[in-house]
Amino acid sequence: MQSLALIDDWPVEHAAAGVVTADGTVRGTRGDGARRFPLASVTKPLVAYGALVAVEEEAISLDQPAGPEGSTVRHLLAHTSGLAFGEHRSVAEVGARRLYSSAGFEVLASTIEEATGIGFADYLHEAVLEPLGMTSTTLDGSPGHGATSTLDDMLRLAAELQAPTLLHPSTLAEATSVQFPGLNGTIPGFGHQKPNDWGLGFELRDGKSPHWTGTANSPRTFGHFGQAGTFLWVDPDAGAAAVALTDRDFGDWAKSAWPPFSDAVLADLH
Repeated sequence: MQSLALIDDWPVEHAAAGVVTADGTVRGTRGDGARRFPLASVTKPLVAYGALVAVEEEAISLDQPAGPEGSTVRHLLAHTSGLAFGEHRSVAEVGARRLYSSAGFEVLASTIEEATGIGFADYLHEAVLEPLGMTSTTLDGSPGHGATSTLDDMLRLAAELQAPTLLHPSTLAEATSVQFPGLNGTIPGFGHQKPNDWGLGFELRDGKSPHWTGTANSPRTFGHFGQAGTFLWVDPDAGAAAVALTDRDFGDWAKSAWPPFSDAVLADLH
């Protein structure tokens, strides 16, 4: 795919990118597929997938209490618990607005640890990483932003998100549909969004503008980006997913480079 060569012009020292279609075919890669990159907040959809496995195993339920009073597992996954971004303190009423929170994912992981008796990093390994063959991926820090992975591994996750083998399709469908509709909030780096729609651990593109995906990405596109200069999106209408990993922190360069890259990928696919 010619579009993947665009990463060669990104102002980063190292980058790797790839595209996988809904049938699991890797359509193309660029860069070192085995190089490990910090994922930053792209950790969240990975952790969310582990939480959804725990839900299907009935270790936890989406609507059980977790976090601040009145909050549930669902609120934590959908960034509506009212917890601050990086602190375990409430700064808004539960369900009042979309308040992006890494701390919420730390509470989520602790909830799963308590329910299963297994350290969350070990649970994630057993429930998601090992079955998907993500042998180079580790959670070494916060469940909100502390994973490290490779392009090859993240393409395995991107394939799973299009044709789930660890979850029932209806579970993934719920996770990629709007939770608590109509809530406003801010996407870090992209400003206030009305509404700021989110699923269960997955950001939903919908009609957001500006956005880190491309103008050609369908409203059904879901995924996440990270402050480490990383992203993963899945576009069900295109039947494809894209991953990009870099070693430069997110900034204006990414806001300029990522949307045209995604548009070029989609043009290549068609």
